[in-house]
Amino acid sequence: MTFEELPLSGAWLIGLERRGDERGFFARAFCEEEFDGRGLETSFVQANDSFSAVAGTLRGLHYQVKPNAEAKVVRCIRGRLYDVIVDLRPESPSFGRWHAVELSAENRLSLYVPENFAHGFLTLEADTEALYLVSARYAPEREGGVRWNDPYFKVDWPLTPVVISEKDRTHDDFDRDRYLERARS
Repeated sequence: MTFEELPLSGAWLIGLERRGDERGFFARAFCEEEFDGRGLETSFVQANDSFSAVAGTLRGLHYQVKPNAEAKVVRCIRGRLYDVIVDLRPESPSFGRWHAVELSAENRLSLYVPENFAHGFLTLEADTEALYLVSARYAPEREGGVRWNDPYFKVDWPLTPVVISEKDRTHDDFDRDRYLERARS
């Protein structure tokens, strides 16, 4: 496995080290020892599969606050997606900054999303599917969201979403003080 540290501390882009022959290749997509050696979460309680039929489908930006904050490992297994993370860690020097990577079935990259980050993606092709591991169970009462076009974050999306859920479309403008109060409770 290869690990490239991203500009937001604690976030990583993970690549495969392929061992190939005439049959194709073999590679590890997760290794507890390598994750642990970088201080990354190694205990995952769910594996989620997300399929989007239409290019331009937006999912997110979602997060969960303590005690259900979750780390994620996200990989695109069909199609292409523009994956965005936003640092929502109150103590972080990069609080409020975002970073994006393209994940695709072809590049086989994974994105490690630390706890207390908002996460979402926009599909760039029809029939795009993502598979991701999460370190905490879904807890609707601890869930939050950031609207995709919130002026606080100014995420630069490659195209305007054409499919977006009512919940994701109607998040209030981000209020730092209200978020910090909720995150500390």
